[in-house]
Amino acid sequence: MSGQSLLVPGKLSPTRSVPGNIRRPEYVGKPAPTPYSGPEIQNAETIESMRLAGRIAAQAMAEAAKLIAPGVTTDELDRVAHEFMCDHGAYPSTLGYRGFPKSLCSSLNEVICHGIPDSTVLHDGDIVNLDVTAYINGVHGDNNATYLCGDVDEESRLLVERTQEALARAIKAVRPGRQINIIGRVIESYAKRFGYGVVRDFTGHGINSSFHSGLIIPHYDSPHATTLIQPGMTFTIEPMLTLGTHEYDMWDDGWTVVTKDRKRTAQFEHTLVVTDSGAEILTLP
Repeated sequence: MSGQSLLVPGKLSPTRSVPGNIRRPEYVGKPAPTPYSGPEIQNAETIESMRLAGRIAAQAMAEAAKLIAPGVTTDELDRVAHEFMCDHGAYPSTLGYRGFPKSLCSSLNEVICHGIPDSTVLHDGDIVNLDVTAYINGVHGDNNATYLCGDVDEESRLLVERTQEALARAIKAVRPGRQINIIGRVIESYAKRFGYGVVRDFTGHGINSSFHSGLIIPHYDSPHATTLIQPGMTFTIEPMLTLGTHEYDMWDDGWTVVTKDRKRTAQFEHTLVVTDSGAEILTLP
């Protein structure tokens, strides 16, 4: 694996503004969102709005990813995604969510999730996860992917490829009538073939008008994930695989989650709607 230095927090830029005509999620300016009390099964109108939100989120992530190269800061990636979402009438869902200060999460190397974009400079050999969520017409679309920066060592490259494959296999396993734990079972069994850790404490989630509805989608075979999958359910699958332990530490910022052994980790995510025969990906560019 790359012998690069471990990450340390950088300097935050000022909070980016969002045009006043763009609708804000209800949690902006509040310590926490109002708990979701609606259904997990969504109607056709909500699902169509989520297709739009998902498409904008996917396109914003793709635009930011074009800049990934040695010497670029994570703050610059945040700027590009922020401006793209605003230009398309969407609010960056992470901005102001429980006080999160930026418009995407940028998680490098040993960061499992929720890295905050700042003055950190990308280096040759880094792996870079971008997590982008867009809010428009009252609903959210959430996706992420891990990208290679420059010349990445084979162990890290394979981790990224296999994490993406784990997501693809999990999506194929979604069928009405199956329990939610089929998703984690598929991911965990695939990851174990390579000796990877599977993060347990951060999961996929229900999503709709709520960023996190309360529905939990574990990425390991949880005996508690017995909820039946039904047509019209909308949720994310977002496996986080590691080269070592699944255990983690959190930085003092209250957001940045790093592997306890500081080995590398990768993640991929899509927002899905369950159909009569499987799942449709809503976060396609």
